[in-house]
Amino acid sequence: MREYEGADLASYTTMRVGGPAARLVEVSTTDELVDAVREVDDADEELLVVSGGSNLVISDDGFAGTAVVVRTSGVELESADGCAGAMVRVAAGEEWDGFVARTVAEGWSGVECLSGIPGLAGATPVQNVGAYGQDVAQTIASVRVYDRHRQEVRTFANADCGFTYRHSQFKGTARFVVLDVLFQLELTEQSQPIAYADLARQLGVEQGDRVALADARDGVIAQRRKRGMVLDADDHDTWSCGSFFTNPMLSPADFEVFRRRVTDRLGEGVAPPEFPGDRGSLKTSAAWLIDKAGFGKGHGMPGPAALSTKHTLAVTNRGAATASDIAALAREVRDGVEAAFGVRLVNEPVFVGHSL
Repeated sequence: MREYEGADLASYTTMRVGGPAARLVEVSTTDELVDAVREVDDADEELLVVSGGSNLVISDDGFAGTAVVVRTSGVELESADGCAGAMVRVAAGEEWDGFVARTVAEGWSGVECLSGIPGLAGATPVQNVGAYGQDVAQTIASVRVYDRHRQEVRTFANADCGFTYRHSQFKGTARFVVLDVLFQLELTEQSQPIAYADLARQLGVEQGDRVALADARDGVIAQRRKRGMVLDADDHDTWSCGSFFTNPMLSPADFEVFRRRVTDRLGEGVAPPEFPGDRGSLKTSAAWLIDKAGFGKGHGMPGPAALSTKHTLAVTNRGAATASDIAALAREVRDGVEAAFGVRLVNEPVFVGHSL
């Protein structure tokens, strides 16, 4: 365990903005993580758990309490057989993409289309991380957490995690700190059925086909790279939180109102993207909404904050942005989309010390 005072939090996030933490603690074991959280709670201080920083926009004033940075590690194959598959326990502090690469090398199928996503394994169940037709809820068997209210370690089975689109019962609350995640993966050298149309085209297969795990991973990384979604210190399009807004889900009735707004603004014959959502809702594309509301790629250039030149869904730091700059741009886009189409976008990253 290492402790610092006044540590710069910007360097712990992929957006690279934010002021200092009054106190910062880096933990390298699960016991240290639990002890650090207990110590903060016993002292009645504010707690910020930093897990890779790929989903945080920390205010320019920083954080007045203790930031606990998760550096735990470990990938353990607990069992493997033809029926149950590979049961693999992953420490919260494991780099997510490193784990995905390991699954491809080992012949553990189920998360290969989540390649290239920045951040740590412990963050994936919190927002039910997903991309290219997969999400972690499809393969998570259980999540082990420290419950700050009960002051005890608990295990939640998949069915008890409350997984929905980019959400779980662990999101939007500071009660639970993820310690490790147990994945149940298929023992095969083949990917899960390719569900994403652009990826299928790139791979030269039909949607629903399977390909070699390595081919699926390479294809996903290529897709992400052309959208600026693979971290690169030299590419400011990747100085971001990835997709900044979630895809809106509307009731059928609200979707009809939205469809009429699209027609009024864009004319007959223009139909918004439409996909099945959770619990009978209909989902549309946040990226499409942003573009059609007049915020094209690179909006806001030359900066200091701008939309990615590769993808309208990423709010980026062009090198010298502050948290206030990021929030102002995101607010402009959110409010512009709502004015144009009556749909209010919801930010995916967590704002610390300020709000959108």
